[in-house]
Amino acid sequence: MSEEHEGGARYLGLAPYLYYTDATEALDWLVRVFGFTEKVRYVDSSGVVFQATLQAGTAEVQLAGAGSDYWESKGVDGPVGQLNIVYVADVDEQYARVCAALGEDADLAPPQDQPYGARVFTVPDVGGNSWTFWQQVSDQVELPAGWQVIRNG
Repeated sequence: MSEEHEGGARYLGLAPYLYYTDATEALDWLVRVFGFTEKVRYVDSSGVVFQATLQAGTAEVQLAGAGSDYWESKGVDGPVGQLNIVYVADVDEQYARVCAALGEDADLAPPQDQPYGARVFTVPDVGGNSWTFWQQVSDQVELPAGWQVIRNG
């Protein structure tokens, strides 16, 4: 499904492009822990992943490996993490799946109901990115006193 913007741009989707120091480890972790589906991986002559595409429902996640030379040229030590939101039908089921996959390494707060109608939990990955699994449970939003919702359209 595409959406037309006032300026005429036709958007066909959006995918995060995440950098990891070890893309092979990150790819395996994201498939094992979150249950994402590997679509394609590109490897060098020694079999190390330098880029890959994962499927999460209808959304794609791109990942790439970048060594220390790349980060030094950017003036940082390594990848800087970001927050990714993954919409799920049953956040409690996803939480159980992630905890089972992590085993003893699972040190996660359980899903929490939020005042904006979502039930969520967040997991840090092996590369410093955060993943919030989000189930919309209500259209009701509870705002603090004095706050208001302004919707376009």
